[in-house]
Amino acid sequence: MEFSILGSSGIEVSRVCLGSMTWGVQNNQNDADQQIEYALKQSINFIDTAEMYAVPPSAETYGKTETIIGNWLGRNETVRKDIILASKIAGGGLPWVRGGSPISGETVVQAVDASLKRLHTDYIDLFQLHWPNRTSPHFSKHWPNHFKFSESDAALQSAQMLDILQGLDRCVKAGKIRYCGLSDDTPWGINTYLKLSEQHNLPRMVSIQNEFSLLHAKDWPYLIENCIHEDIAYLPWSPLAGGMLSGKYQNGARPQGSRWTLAQRNGLFRDTEAGHKAVSAYAQIAADNGFTAAQLALAWCDQVDGVTSTIIGATNMKQLKEDINAFSLPLSEQMLSDINSVFKQYPVPF
Repeated sequence: MEFSILGSSGIEVSRVCLGSMTWGVQNNQNDADQQIEYALKQSINFIDTAEMYAVPPSAETYGKTETIIGNWLGRNETVRKDIILASKIAGGGLPWVRGGSPISGETVVQAVDASLKRLHTDYIDLFQLHWPNRTSPHFSKHWPNHFKFSESDAALQSAQMLDILQGLDRCVKAGKIRYCGLSDDTPWGINTYLKLSEQHNLPRMVSIQNEFSLLHAKDWPYLIENCIHEDIAYLPWSPLAGGMLSGKYQNGARPQGSRWTLAQRNGLFRDTEAGHKAVSAYAQIAADNGFTAAQLALAWCDQVDGVTSTIIGATNMKQLKEDINAFSLPLSEQMLSDINSVFKQYPVPF
């Protein structure tokens, strides 16, 4: 297993991050225990979760994933020091989470305390804002004029960000969290937080996790360049585009128990004709070179300049082993050339 530095934190994290959002719906406690223990044996030290999980999000599943992780940690207390544990506060819009309120300094403190209790731990290594209070170009909102940036009040957003940082600062000083990060944000969001942190001597954001894959690489080059030069760790989530790049949804297939058989908060926005054509082409390159389709996608993500650690998720041990193995499979120059040819045909397939 290879390791990278988590932005300006100085923490070493494995280049594979174990995602957990299926634990509590598609996976049970026993499944999660097996995944955690196998990942640790592979020297993976980075686990990502969120108060919103499991998914699809609902009042019934809220907090279940953290509780599952907490149950495991409660039985394995001596291992806690060896794990870099990341969680997230949910943004506004979920009525069962603090009445759907936006993130504020006050809700940060509330969320941290609640997560600590569910996780059975005294501290969270990386505490992230799951999505910003303003509308951001994620979850298929990246098309021009889908919404208007000009209608967002930058001064109001900056004031909210300052309040959030002050709440994070209280948690850092209390020893409840070590470092802070972003998710589903933009260069403006990153840079505004950095500016406010410097101006007011508040915690610095050390990372951002955004959707990034062969089917959704809009963060390259501008946001990733920003991350590299500002020492922000870049953490791709959904590197298989919601499982699509594994090829399991080709030709209308819907494997029993798979994510696409469950209700999706943002709909099946990845399910496009162009997307399926791209997946078919990538799967052929994989087959021609002894890779699975999923391994090709993950190996590609890992070799992108600026990527710190890729968040993977699996619903069974066979998938988990396949995915982890991908990070020890180098892509040849010919494979990269073939991948680039397909990428240029389908640069934005959904």
